[in-house]
Amino acid sequence: MRFRGAAQPARGIRGSPPGHYPSRIVPTLLLLVRHALTDTAGNRLSGWVRGVHLNDEGRRQADRLAERLAPVRLGAIYASSLERCVETAAPLAKAKSLAVRRVPALRDVDYGDWSGRSMRQVTGTRQWRRIMRDPSGEPFPGGETLRGVQARVLEELARIAAAHPGAAVAVFSHADPIRLALAHYSGAHIDLFQRLVVHPASASAVLVGEGMPRILRVNDTGDLSDLTPPPPSRRGSRGKPGMRT
Repeated sequence: MRFRGAAQPARGIRGSPPGHYPSRIVPTLLLLVRHALTDTAGNRLSGWVRGVHLNDEGRRQADRLAERLAPVRLGAIYASSLERCVETAAPLAKAKSLAVRRVPALRDVDYGDWSGRSMRQVTGTRQWRRIMRDPSGEPFPGGETLRGVQARVLEELARIAAAHPGAAVAVFSHADPIRLALAHYSGAHIDLFQRLVVHPASASAVLVGEGMPRILRVNDTGDLSDLTPPPPSRRGSRGKPGMRT
């Protein structure tokens, strides 16, 4: 299976020619979408706090996202169970006539005692500096470690991919969970994940399945139409593997 816009690997899976996937391998295209803008974004550690909704600009971003993904055939839509992700997914779900499957494992970082606090309140603390020096090892007070966040998000993404072989699936989550997932898929050490930037309502695309992941997009806020797979071959199984939706 090949997707238009996919970077060609230097080497195919298990000795296959570059860009070729054997018919027994059916990758899944994960579209990792950060929720659209809220009034707290960049100002507070919202984490698992309930009642954080999209603002006016965020709702416009969610509408534009649905337009950007209009050409892409989706097999399913998943979202963090927090309101800001569900609200971002809603216009796309309506346009595609798909339900939004709410999944707690896709939630933001649990900041524990710091949940809901302003960035100004926490960035000057010793604990914050320790976390910045050692993101993979230092927990948030009463909360998670970033390594723990990465583990739960990757486990859920693997489950989603296994449930939708050959399909494109939109997965709505939060900035740090998406950056941690992208760090893993790119082979970067978890302590370097903050080098990645993921803007509100951006989409990052990763082709996953058996073998090496392929990162097709990171932090994309523009045209996504070339992620549409080619139509299935008229010759059926004798043609190149296509996407089942």
